[in-house]
Amino acid sequence: FFSCPFLSPASLFTMATNSADIEYLRQHSIPELVNDLIQQLVTAKPTQPVAFLRDALAKKKPVIKAVKARQILDSRGNPTVEVDVLLDNGLLGRGAVPSGASTGEYEAVELRDGDKKVYMGKGVLKSVQAVNTLVAPKLIGLDPCAQKEIDELMMQIDGTPNKGKVGANGILGVSMACCRAAALAQGLPLWKHIANLHGNKDNFQLPVPMANIVNGGKHADNKIGFQEFMVMPVGAKSFSEGLRWVTEIFHTLKRLLKKAGHVTSVGDEGGFAPDLTNDEALEFVMKAVKAAGYQPGTQIGIALDCASSELFDEGDRKGYKFWKS
Repeated sequence: FFSCPFLSPASLFTMATNSADIEYLRQHSIPELVNDLIQQLVTAKPTQPVAFLRDALAKKKPVIKAVKARQILDSRGNPTVEVDVLLDNGLLGRGAVPSGASTGEYEAVELRDGDKKVYMGKGVLKSVQAVNTLVAPKLIGLDPCAQKEIDELMMQIDGTPNKGKVGANGILGVSMACCRAAALAQGLPLWKHIANLHGNKDNFQLPVPMANIVNGGKHADNKIGFQEFMVMPVGAKSFSEGLRWVTEIFHTLKRLLKKAGHVTSVGDEGGFAPDLTNDEALEFVMKAVKAAGYQPGTQIGIALDCASSELFDEGDRKGYKFWKS
């Protein structure tokens, strides 16, 4: 059994009948896997070789084979980082990094190129290059399930307090891609793998949705200073019921705005962007909640994402100011 010539890794390519078979063998590292198994067989010389191979394959954990970053465009038409993490068993995890219109005071650096002639300075090729040259070589051979260790290693590679060398966008792209690859490797849905990372084995619960129904700040060209006005179905018994509630409120708000003569176009994140003051926006939200048949406070809560850092020293007005109005 141990001297059978057809067990040679090289012979696999001679048995491949077309280019697709050859590509499959290479992409999934089949020759390397066969070679490793042969070495284990030769060393162990088991009395039941087939059972030995079955157990060896079951114990083998996939590792990271390649990491590739690239520049893509996000939903706003701005460049962002996308990363592929390929495992040695052929599975691939992909992460595309979201980017907000506003920036928190203490957020890590979103590394952009700064060349005003290309994408108005918003290119991310510096971060892409940092991932491909600095991060990728260090991750080859690692277990994709070791999320914490991978994240900490990337922060060590970056070596700056605000992730300014690789960019938080590059680091996040790799982290997301590793997380997705690890979920695929275990045959788990992404949410369950993330729950396992946090030690949550059986207490699974969906969060209360926060529906963004009015946009202001840097998400819209209007007078509203706060960035997002949201409704939360705090009294709903299930996620699906809560989703129905906020959907009904959204459409009711559109009807009320249109009746009052306001535009019903939407901002960056899907909420309406009427030209109102902050107080007027809240009043319309409250009217929509009641008109849709729900009780503010007990059934529906209101949440605000003020993006308050964007209100400081903006529009040539010092301090915290509603510079738009």
